[in-house]
Amino acid sequence: MSWEIGVSDLGALAVGAAILGTGGGGDPYIGRVMAEAAMVRHGPVTVYSVDELAAEQWVIPIAGVGAPTVLFEKPPRGTEPIEAFERLAEYLGVTDAFPCPIEAGGINSMVPLQVAAELGRPVVDADGMGRAFPEIYMQTFHVFGIPGSPACIASEFGDTVILDRIHDNYQLEWLARGITIRLGGHSFVSQFPMQGFSVKRAAIRGTLSLGLRIGRAVLAAQKRHDDPLAAVCASADYAGYGPAFVAFRGKVTEVVRRTDGGFAKGQVTIEGVGQDKRSCATIDFQNENLVMRQAEDIVATVPDLVTVLDSQTGLAITTERLRYGQRVAVVVIPAPDIMKSPEALGVWGPRGFGYAFDYREPVRP
Repeated sequence: MSWEIGVSDLGALAVGAAILGTGGGGDPYIGRVMAEAAMVRHGPVTVYSVDELAAEQWVIPIAGVGAPTVLFEKPPRGTEPIEAFERLAEYLGVTDAFPCPIEAGGINSMVPLQVAAELGRPVVDADGMGRAFPEIYMQTFHVFGIPGSPACIASEFGDTVILDRIHDNYQLEWLARGITIRLGGHSFVSQFPMQGFSVKRAAIRGTLSLGLRIGRAVLAAQKRHDDPLAAVCASADYAGYGPAFVAFRGKVTEVVRRTDGGFAKGQVTIEGVGQDKRSCATIDFQNENLVMRQAEDIVATVPDLVTVLDSQTGLAITTERLRYGQRVAVVVIPAPDIMKSPEALGVWGPRGFGYAFDYREPVRP
């Protein structure tokens, strides 16, 4: 059933989307500003469920791509998403395409809302990642055999680049990443254009609703002076995601981070406090958090969501904002089953990121 999202909802969505972004997906504040400006000019956006899509309705996912550290230091001009979306629609000869998120996290939950508001069209309550992942082909759309091209990349300088007839989605990622690096390290891309029947088959459903649900729960807990971490865990059990849990509490004692090949890569070390006082946890990240360990024991891995939150506010701390001394909690949200098929794990399981072990269920304390 369709519903509306307006300016007053964006604060909660930014909170929830940042949590679903597992440390990546781009700064949610920047995305919120972009979407809010469009909604102030054009009004609220209608959100369609996947079931409401007509089989022949064109849908174009849209998102930012590149290193979050670059976006953090150099905010976008703000017109890039609409340029990437409209240029690809024009290339396809489509006049009424609906925008859809590529991923559920950070700025990329907001970018389709900006496009929808500017064009006066609905946005689709679904995406292809169910969280944030660093590479373009890491989507259920790819897992289900949908081609990512034609695609369009738009830069802060007004450049648009069409990538058509790319022989597979891995090559699309390689080309888009290289172009993005040469356009300054961050761009916006429209890709995986498809019709409603493909969205119904391949999308992760209800992720905009989930982000809004989590964000509202956190903000309500803050207002009542309740535990926001408990609010995250209770609200995340929705849309096929499993019951979340607090895996660790502590203080950030070391952050090793570098920008490499268009990604923010590194590791954060957290020393335990409270019941975790005698323990230490590490999290590897590539834009997003990938694997959490305690000593040599693996606690959680991709595709399950490992997100670092401020232990007092429940707000997500993205990988580019991790700093020494932060008091944090690590929350794990089990991903939906569509993300854990053998085909999906072959794309974004641990081995897809170069680890020498397979996916395993998260270990609850």
